[in-house]
Amino acid sequence: MLVTQLALVSETDEITSSQLTRVAAALQKQAIRDFGPLWQIPASVDAFDSLHDVPVGYWPMIVRDDIGEPGAAGVHLDKNGQPFSLIQYSDSWSLTASHEMLEMLCDPFGSRVVAGQSPKKGQGVVEFLVEVSDPSEAPENGYTINGFLVSDFFTPHFYDPVQAPGVRYSFTGKLDGPRKILDGGYLSWREPVSDHWWQQIWFGTKNPTFRDLGKLTARTGSLRSAIDARTKTNARIAASGPESDRFAAAKTLTAAVKETTASRADLWRGQIEELKAGQVTEGTWEGGKHDHE
Repeated sequence: MLVTQLALVSETDEITSSQLTRVAAALQKQAIRDFGPLWQIPASVDAFDSLHDVPVGYWPMIVRDDIGEPGAAGVHLDKNGQPFSLIQYSDSWSLTASHEMLEMLCDPFGSRVVAGQSPKKGQGVVEFLVEVSDPSEAPENGYTINGFLVSDFFTPHFYDPVQAPGVRYSFTGKLDGPRKILDGGYLSWREPVSDHWWQQIWFGTKNPTFRDLGKLTARTGSLRSAIDARTKTNARIAASGPESDRFAAAKTLTAAVKETTASRADLWRGQIEELKAGQVTEGTWEGGKHDHE
């Protein structure tokens, strides 16, 4: 089975090399432990100091201070048709990076659709754009790995025709049925009769609402790029993440994790110094044999 290799690169002075590698480790764990078994997509995530260091065959995820237009953030295709993603830096950039990683892995070329019953009455069967993190993208729906906030994502059961007991619709379990969205999330689809793109959105309102995006005939790039440009997904996550209670809790947890890892590092250094000094702590040797043998 082919492994998708992702490269996390920072082009902002706000991220230290230590933070970059620790976030990459959290994303790696999410890809291998959480996402891969559910979607059957094996992947690796590695941190690199610069784009010049990224080996051939890796798909880069690039964090920058200034993405330019909000629609420039997200996953794009290079001139050779290979995906890369641009990530808007914020204090909660690990959440944004996780969001883009998950969507790149699930649909690297940004145009994957799945047929299903429309949430809007009277539309019948429509084509949903597979955006694995968008229905529950709000920071409050995320979870932590190694002290860093990462994004929730839906499972393949999200497109099931009916709701069933005991079925997992998103990794955190916060999505409790197929084709649903949570406060701060959205869902996009094409209505084939009119060829219009529609969304169900839940941004700052009491309940979800529908909106007609019209035809996307004038778009450039992938369907997801066109949808994200209209929805300003990356910029919204970057702006809302640092203000969320979930991020505040993750920040506290990150500090606790760093304290724990620092203590463990001191123990390792102490043991190394003992070994250098010839002080064997796991047992003593006598006559060439270990004392517990």
